[in-house]
Amino acid sequence: MRNKIGLIIIVVLIIVFAFVAFKWVKHRIDYAVTDAVFVESDQMANLSFYRAEGKIIKLYKNEGDTVKKGEVIAEIDPTDYITKLNQVKHQIQALEAKKASLEEKLKKTTQKVLIKEKTAYLTKEQVETSIKAFEHQLKQIKAKIQLVKRDVERFERLAKKELIPHRKYEEAQTQLKILIQQKKATLQQIESLKLNLEKAQENIKLAEAEKLSIPEIKKNIESLQNKILALQQQKKDLENLISYTKLVSPYNGKIAKKFVSEGEVVPAGRPIYAIVPDNSLYILVLLEETKLEGIKIGSKAIIHIDAYPDKEYEGEVFEINPATAAKFALVPRDVTAGEFTKVAQRIPVKIKITKGDVSVLKVGLGGEVEIKREK
Repeated sequence: MRNKIGLIIIVVLIIVFAFVAFKWVKHRIDYAVTDAVFVESDQMANLSFYRAEGKIIKLYKNEGDTVKKGEVIAEIDPTDYITKLNQVKHQIQALEAKKASLEEKLKKTTQKVLIKEKTAYLTKEQVETSIKAFEHQLKQIKAKIQLVKRDVERFERLAKKELIPHRKYEEAQTQLKILIQQKKATLQQIESLKLNLEKAQENIKLAEAEKLSIPEIKKNIESLQNKILALQQQKKDLENLISYTKLVSPYNGKIAKKFVSEGEVVPAGRPIYAIVPDNSLYILVLLEETKLEGIKIGSKAIIHIDAYPDKEYEGEVFEINPATAAKFALVPRDVTAGEFTKVAQRIPVKIKITKGDVSVLKVGLGGEVEIKREK
């Protein structure tokens, strides 16, 4: 009887073991199981001050703190940049005042030169017209003098012969004297007008000389404008640098690492915080090449994280790397000599978490995954 009971127990144990073994084998056939599992984030960023450098005066966050997009999380002392900005502003104001003065000078000089030049040319034209008129008048006087001279000579002969009254001869002489005086007066007037003409020509030359100063003033104004533009660009750059003294979070997330302390002097580009964005976590699986069969994009997965053994996560494969992890090692294997130990290579597989409490997960946590093989 005892032998029968013992035999029954053995048979039952064999059946149970066979059933468990069958379930285990079938599970391994239906699922690719591995513990090379890590929680990762492909958007984790080390934040630093862009271009600005100096002493850190405030760190607003500690490791593990939550941050929001656009929130200021650190500041460096902007005093030096503000001082330089004020200096540049004063330089711009001084140059703009100087430029305004030159522009006013240019306006007045241009108007003055145009008026002087116009007046000089007009005077020259009037004087030349007057000279021509007096020269024409002189020509007429000279012609009259010649006629009157002949009359005087003729009247003199006739008067001596008492053919005409002596008074008529005297009248001709008087007329001749008057014409000679008119000739002298006209010559004097012409000489005076020629002096005025020379003066007008000198005024034209002076106006043209003053006109040459206009391009020089314009050149100085242009030079000042270029300096102002350069300083305005410098001002804009300093204003940007002042804004860069505040470190702003680019997205919602959590502080993963704080690299510095308040009071430290940091150069531009040195990491201040490492931030993990919300909803950026995924599961990285280094799957053995022998287990890759049937694993496709969209394959379902069940994830267990060692830190939270009571929690279960569900996921879906969204990327299968086309190269093995060994190809990106710092010292890749050299198998060209044919001497190597055969090791199952691992293919990076990324799984998107579709179900489970993601808020408790931390980058770098390990666990185990079961990926459903597609038929």
